Amino acid sequence: MNCVGINYLAICDQATGDSAEDAGNIADRIRRVIAGEQDEYFTQYPCHSPEEKRWFALRAVRIKNGDKAKAIVTHDNITPIMEAQEKLEETNVALKVLLKQMNKEKEHMGEIVLTNVKELILPDIIKLRSARLQEREHILVENIDKNLKDIISPFLNQLSSVNRFLTPQEYRVASLVREGKTSKDIAEFLGISESAVDFHRKKIRKKLGLTDTGSNLRSYLLSLG
Repeated sequence: MNCVGINYLAICDQATGDSAEDAGNIADRIRRVIAGEQDEYFTQYPCHSPEEKRWFALRAVRIKNGDKAKAIVTHDNITPIMEAQEKLEETNVALKVLLKQMNKEKEHMGEIVLTNVKELILPDIIKLRSARLQEREHILVENIDKNLKDIISPFLNQLSSVNRFLTPQEYRVASLVREGKTSKDIAEFLGISESAVDFHRKKIRKKLGLTDTGSNLRSYLLSLG
């Protein structure tokens, strides 16, 4: 529709119903442009009908003809742009939900891998390491142990970030503490004395800055994940 020559301020002032407040605000901003309080004004707004959704962009620009100032008001139908933006936002929401679900499944799979390796495989490896083996067999067991730890390391979440501060044995103790194992359980699992486990726990607390803080070691380790 050609609206050249129409007084848009009069249209805004005559608006009634739900749109009256928005129309009044737009009229106020246009008058500020005319008064020279700002050079131009831009806004976009919905103008939906029962049959379709529509959006428009409004721009008011101040012009001066002699001593008299006016404002030219233009409208652009930006419905295609807004519809594309809505679809993009819907796609982003769907992608975020999918990504969140994939991360949950990945974490769940990691927990399964960790549980199976630690409860079904590592105990047998520990027994093999303490058995009387030939040098070649001992090397094979050590390689299996190392390769298994390389496999499960990506599933250890942020706990792996503190690995550089801990010795391999401290790291094993920290992982088991995080799982809720007692010092006695850890001692039996690793084939060391309970006093050795307590020593490692003290070293771990010191390296993590938990000495004399009263913080629970397992709670801290869980927070890393």
